[in-house]
Amino acid sequence: MSAARIEKGELRIGEVAKLAGTTPRTIRYYEEIGLLPLSSSRKRGAHRTYAEEDVERLADLLRLKDLLGLSLEELKQVVEAEDARASLRREWQSGVDDPVRRRQILDEALGHIGRQLDLVRRRRNKIAALEAELLSKRKRLQGRLRELTPS
Repeated sequence: MSAARIEKGELRIGEVAKLAGTTPRTIRYYEEIGLLPLSSSRKRGAHRTYAEEDVERLADLLRLKDLLGLSLEELKQVVEAEDARASLRREWQSGVDDPVRRRQILDEALGHIGRQLDLVRRRRNKIAALEAELLSKRKRLQGRLRELTPS
């Protein structure tokens, strides 16, 4: 598949699924629940087509879901926060002169990042608790093994 087709947004759903390492069904479901925007280039009765940014967004979603073990609802919260921050960034970059609005933009962005950090920290704490539990079990089993081993 050519880079020109990717840049023009001419990829079909099966090609996107293959590039992202998932299935067309997953892509359709992610669109249905709002994790991915519906293909903007889709005309009534025509096939969905996608661009490079669609492939990148899907790959990012799958990476986050896998890396953090997120539920789809949690993944949706992360995506909504990212989208909100992107919107705030565009507004900021458009040249907002009002200092009150500039402060609001920064406060809102910090709030979104704070919620994302909370989610990541909760996941990290759960993983740390599981690790501690497994280490404790291993230590206990190693002790039992030592007890059974003749000196």
